[in-house]
Amino acid sequence: MIIEAKNIQKTFGVLPVLKGVDFCADAGEVVAIVGASGAGKSTLLQILGTLLTPDAGTLRIGGTDVLRLSQRELSAFRNREIGFVFQAHHLLPEFSALENVMIPALIGGGNPRQAREKAMTLLQTVGLSGRMQHKPSELSGGEQQRVAIARALINAPAILFADEPTGNLDSRTKQEIHALFFQLREKLNQTIVIVTHDAGLAKLCDRTCTLQDGEWL
Repeated sequence: MIIEAKNIQKTFGVLPVLKGVDFCADAGEVVAIVGASGAGKSTLLQILGTLLTPDAGTLRIGGTDVLRLSQRELSAFRNREIGFVFQAHHLLPEFSALENVMIPALIGGGNPRQAREKAMTLLQTVGLSGRMQHKPSELSGGEQQRVAIARALINAPAILFADEPTGNLDSRTKQEIHALFFQLREKLNQTIVIVTHDAGLAKLCDRTCTLQDGEWL
């Protein structure tokens, strides 16, 4: 198992959001997490992605007990092993597509020339070879999301977490991004965990897990 979480619990104030959730995923597996708004999907994804700490439970990623890492160790681990794609693209508006993709590699101490070459290759992979020097404001929503996906992959993470990655896109662009996820899995053997309300995307995944009121159905 590349992800193994057990008895994950999280409460906000007096509201229990996750009530002892177990989750696992294999290398190269694409898993959808679905459920109604407020079911705890995004909270679980943030915990699995080490962005949020659970109140109780254990989490191992690639054999590492991530809850025992210091903040500095965890930041380095996250930068190296985990990629994120969100509904909002979070691209830096003053930088080109190419520069946005390079940023995580540079933060991780990568060689700028190598980071640039890898970013160019990734942008070609996601179909943006002709848009590398464009800033986010000059790109469509679908193109911005492709940049965000390339950025998430720049450090060759073992796992890609995606939270409603096509929520703001039109139906045609959604289908293109859905196909892209599975192309990446085939090409890079990514493990991909996707929180989605999109039934079409969930159907494409290897497995679908449904949360209801902080527990699996």
